[in-house]
Amino acid sequence: MGYTLKEKYGDLFTAMVKSSRAAAKIDETKVYEEANMENRKYMTKLLDDTFNSEAGLGNVENFKAFYDAVVKEGKSGLILMEHYTNLDLPAIIYLLEKQGEPWAKDFASRIVAVAGMKLNEASAGVRAFTEGFTRVVIYPTRSLNAIEAKGATEEELQAEEQKARKINFAAMRAMDACKKRGQVILVFPSGTRYRPGKPETKRGLREIDSYLRLFDNMILVSINGNCLRINPESPDDMLSDILEPGKVTLTASPVINCKKFRNDVLEALPADEPDPKQKTIDKVMEYLQNQHDEVAKIDGYDVNK
Repeated sequence: MGYTLKEKYGDLFTAMVKSSRAAAKIDETKVYEEANMENRKYMTKLLDDTFNSEAGLGNVENFKAFYDAVVKEGKSGLILMEHYTNLDLPAIIYLLEKQGEPWAKDFASRIVAVAGMKLNEASAGVRAFTEGFTRVVIYPTRSLNAIEAKGATEEELQAEEQKARKINFAAMRAMDACKKRGQVILVFPSGTRYRPGKPETKRGLREIDSYLRLFDNMILVSINGNCLRINPESPDDMLSDILEPGKVTLTASPVINCKKFRNDVLEALPADEPDPKQKTIDKVMEYLQNQHDEVAKIDGYDVNK
């Protein structure tokens, strides 16, 4: 049995909270947040302790080809990545930096993750954990749906919808600026961490279709191995997640032209398909699952089920 984040790294989180500077409340003026490099060093320490010597990148040549398309060819770049734990974003940056080559370190420095506002607003500890990495913050549709499900009044719901529109419009503008600077946008297409036994948490969000329309190229990154498990006794407390040191492999697809991928899916659909946007992201999730399963067959391990 492993240790919870709070048990193992309580002192580390205390230090991160002290050096935290990210916004505790998000509005349309606070959607782009540069990495707090003071907190990044604490996250690096955590990953040094948690990932074993076998952890690394799969299909490194695909990561490199994607990087070249962004940096040398000026293409806008999108990473769509499986999501199992709150170490997934730190992991891709950490493992790129550990690759040791100049292009990989530069690639890591260009990644900007799309993150839900909950990560800023949930607690000081979660916010400090998150802010070691550059982010564009959005108001997720799931959060709006949750407010509606709790019985909000029509007036309250309208106010939240207006807030969401302002934040998400500002976030789209921030992403456009990132593209122009040669930064790479990383999105978790499921919008949430996968919970074993809950297949709905691995379903892609139909909003991802808009990303396919806005970017030139993408890579799909699957994750095998899991060093941070959701604690069944407190599944909503991210700092109660349980650390299980071991091997993690992040595997990249070949570079995919976003427009062609999307058009190929749409052209194969019947004319009366009621939700073509969902079908495009379903194909993304199918690709990720197949890639994940292929790696599991080769390496003989898969603790993400």
